Amino acid sequence: LRIADDLGRIIDTANAPIFGIDVHGHVTEWNLKLANLSGFSKEEALGKYLVSNFIDQAFQESVGHVLRKATAGEQTASFELPLVKHGSTKAIVLLNATPRRNANNQITGVICVGQDITQINAMK
Repeated sequence: LRIADDLGRIIDTANAPIFGIDVHGHVTEWNLKLANLSGFSKEEALGKYLVSNFIDQAFQESVGHVLRKATAGEQTASFELPLVKHGSTKAIVLLNATPRRNANNQITGVICVGQDITQINAMK
């Protein structure tokens, strides 16, 4: 239990955007860095469907595809995730998506860890 608490604090306070979804695409993790980048608090994000609520509409199909692959066991590295709030893009995050597994090695969702590349993209 202590290890789980420690890992939870690491996720929450990491200087990298981190989120998790269940196998149905609903948000299960949403750290402070991602809350700052997206403008959505953890409380606002938890339980909501990630793709339709937080992803730029032009990227929903491709992001959904990456996340479906991860829920099928395939890890994806370096995909761009444009986060939106009230219809406008707030940040662009470069992410790795990794299947999340339980003690029986069954996939229970996806964990994504990334970096904010909003300013880098703005310079292009």
